[in-house]
Amino acid sequence: MNKVETVDKNKVKITFSVDSAKFEEGMKFAYNKNKKDISLQGFRKGKVPRKIIEMTYGKEIFYDDAINHILPEAYENAVKESGAKVVSQPEIDIEKLDDDGVVFTAVVFVKPEVKIENYKGLKYTKRDTEVTDDELNAYIDNERSRSARIVDVTDRPAAMGDTVNIDFKGYVDDVAFEGGEGKSFDLELGSHSFIDNFEDQLVGAEIGSDVVVNVTFPENYGAKDLAGKKAKFDVKVNGIKAKDVPELNDEFVSDTTEFETVDEYKKDVKAKLILNKTTEADNAKREELIEKLGGILEGDIPECMFDNEVNNMFNNFANSLRYRGMPVEQYLQMINQTEEAMKDSLRPQAEKQVKGRLALEKIGELEGFEITEEDIDKEIERIAGESGIEKDKLVEIMSIDEKESLKDDLKVQKALDLVVSTAVEE
Repeated sequence: MNKVETVDKNKVKITFSVDSAKFEEGMKFAYNKNKKDISLQGFRKGKVPRKIIEMTYGKEIFYDDAINHILPEAYENAVKESGAKVVSQPEIDIEKLDDDGVVFTAVVFVKPEVKIENYKGLKYTKRDTEVTDDELNAYIDNERSRSARIVDVTDRPAAMGDTVNIDFKGYVDDVAFEGGEGKSFDLELGSHSFIDNFEDQLVGAEIGSDVVVNVTFPENYGAKDLAGKKAKFDVKVNGIKAKDVPELNDEFVSDTTEFETVDEYKKDVKAKLILNKTTEADNAKREELIEKLGGILEGDIPECMFDNEVNNMFNNFANSLRYRGMPVEQYLQMINQTEEAMKDSLRPQAEKQVKGRLALEKIGELEGFEITEEDIDKEIERIAGESGIEKDKLVEIMSIDEKESLKDDLKVQKALDLVVSTAVEE
């Protein structure tokens, strides 16, 4: 039987044990794992009987691997039996180890008890969802630009927005530096792909001309040997290309959209932009209200909950980069930032999310929200539709813990819906 003792605020000690039979399983595992590496005179390597090894070196030789084998399951079962809502990694100690088995203790932080009042009628900032003519025209101009043909320019110098093909070589104190040379490189002027002022100095350059570009590397530049230094680039302009943007007329509309006239097209675009702004305003409203809930939440929240959320956010970002073929280490080097600094920048958002979640969970408890089988069925159907997994297959592969987590998420959503529906526009 497990025992749970309060150590400090939001901190408990769980005492649990593993009997001799289970520990023997761990010892057998440890022996089979290590026997291939153990040799004694008179025995072939890997063939020394366990009893002989234990007589020679002591049983303790297998203890670490045996404990590592049995501990995860034993700890998980102990937490479930205790009912503790653990929010941190455990600090494990061994209280006793003998022929009767092992007694462990695990010191952990648990979810805090919190209070929240006056969560109905919160004020939120009104956000404009109207679409101006400038916004409408900017969207359409972008669509026209995407349909543009790229044409060679031969009758004028380079202008902002053009793409110039260049050869370049960079020097610091008249010495060429590594990574500062390129051949037949296409550079869009105004894209800010190169150091500040580099692209500006190519505006007005003719095809075939040689241009000297002078720049200063930023103090926080990724290559530390160049940071803050003045540099000169010898640039040869090989060619100039420009976008031939089509006119906005009925012909363009009928060729590139499902509509026949400019008026029909503009009306549809405006409706979509209004829908986008309305969705963005609704999301911003919810984010603002969640942050306000965190502000009126009362309770001592363990720091480890914030740390865990920061790590989750960082790992999710790293995974998204990995899917796109870029290791997070390379990304951090590109933006001249350390992992620690990036995690520090994520912490304010992590704190908002943790506090908001705790507040919504408490509201769900106070309101007595219940999640029905119909609620769960609808949510699984939604997830199946978005993930492309068949609903029956999704139900089959979901564990009991995952279904319980789904219930918790639905309660939180109901709580947020309540807060949003009672909020007052400011």
